[in-house]
Amino acid sequence: MKKIIVFASGSGTNAENIIKYFAKTKIAKVVSVFTNNASAKVIERAKNHQIPTEIFSKNELLESNLLQKIQEIDPDMIVLAGFLLKFPDHIIEKYPNKIINIHPALLPKYGGKGMYGMHIHRAIVNNKEKETGISIHYVNEHYDEGGIIFQKDVALTNEDTPETVAEKIHELEQKYFPEIISRLLED
Repeated sequence: MKKIIVFASGSGTNAENIIKYFAKTKIAKVVSVFTNNASAKVIERAKNHQIPTEIFSKNELLESNLLQKIQEIDPDMIVLAGFLLKFPDHIIEKYPNKIINIHPALLPKYGGKGMYGMHIHRAIVNNKEKETGISIHYVNEHYDEGGIIFQKDVALTNEDTPETVAEKIHELEQKYFPEIISRLLED
């Protein structure tokens, strides 16, 4: 059985969805959730599924002891699911093409530092975009610039608000993120 580590910074709905998805398969299992936010709701979600959590600071992310903890687990994949810090080069180098992220827009549009969550959805509505979507991509040394694995779009209307865009994106994330992770692990 393959091992997945999920990194998350917030509520953890995508992390929990991935945990539940793989709990029903023989392909892989989420073996740990790592977070940089000691009050993140993802901690409670992981505990509800008996998944151990690792809480760390931004400094610890940049130091080698966090890499050591990751290496002890020896994951087949590292999944960023609402993880807001830039992933450090020394971890990316150890796990080439094994770290993936989901972005709530159709990259390369609306990517980069500071572009996450409602910031993206507001920008999309303000720019009167006719569509948006999700991008699942490999993580490299630059924000949102790794190779794109999968994109799925959704149509927008003039009535859409940042909140309705967020709902549409969340639906796409919930449906496709676990499926794409599964497909990558089976290859």
